[in-house]
Amino acid sequence: MFNKILFATTASPTCDNAAKVAFDLELKWDAKLYIFHVLGIPTRGYSSFVTDIRTGDQVQYDEDYLEWVKDEMKNTYSTLLKDSENSEIDATVGNPHREILRKAREEDVDLIIMGAHTRKEDVGATRYRSVLGSNMQRVAKAARCPVVIISRPCTTCWKLFSNIVFGTDFSKAADSAFLFASKLAKEVGAKLHLFHACDINVADASKVKSQPEIESLLLEAREKMEKHYGSQLKDFDNFDIEVREGTPYIEILKFQREKQGDLIVMAHHTREVDPELAVLGSTVEQVVLRASCPVASVNRPDKVQ
Repeated sequence: MFNKILFATTASPTCDNAAKVAFDLELKWDAKLYIFHVLGIPTRGYSSFVTDIRTGDQVQYDEDYLEWVKDEMKNTYSTLLKDSENSEIDATVGNPHREILRKAREEDVDLIIMGAHTRKEDVGATRYRSVLGSNMQRVAKAARCPVVIISRPCTTCWKLFSNIVFGTDFSKAADSAFLFASKLAKEVGAKLHLFHACDINVADASKVKSQPEIESLLLEAREKMEKHYGSQLKDFDNFDIEVREGTPYIEILKFQREKQGDLIVMAHHTREVDPELAVLGSTVEQVVLRASCPVASVNRPDKVQ
């Protein structure tokens, strides 16, 4: 399913969890793994100084310095590289998200793997939009392939996958996410859990819905899921459908824990807008920050059709 994988890393401990997943997937799918680090942003014009994205310090770079960075990356991932069969380390200078997207297009990768953030802080804390809103958000917004975001250690990660949770809002983008989730479930023999949370207060917070109204909404959503997604799974019967009421990201996280989900798959954004202009939807953002498993953000159908 994956022939080429791009692991975008800061080559720091905050990316260790993502690194293990990336190397696992290389071996699982016999894929080519590109280990890619963007050193920093040029201070001005064609200056030979860059602002290191990890430390914020200004350093002078040249070809020798880039080779030294690559050697450091080899040392950082030396243990994982021992078992690697087809990996390549590369480093460059530039704006991180642009260089990651350029590398992904240049190598025509099927999957991008990233950490949720680059600063060493408590991943369980309520985090700020700036963390997800910078490089990871921009990559997820513009990437033509799925982007898997790792914020915590992953114990199963594709080797022992048994449960995949697909969260939908019935948007056009969700169709691409569903295609990715269903194909992956079939490939690895995992159970696919189709999930939708009815946000009953989204239309009018001042009006309290009666229980019959809520139950009617839940029934309508279930029928819609059975018709729209169930009809596409005729050759696959290892799935179930669940609809609940509540705040979407909270319900998705609760459902993932109940089902012991190994992966959450969601659409990159929730509004019907141009993917180039979309921002990472707040539901996806909150799920990424709090999920105990990897989260796959799917923006386009290009690499999953």
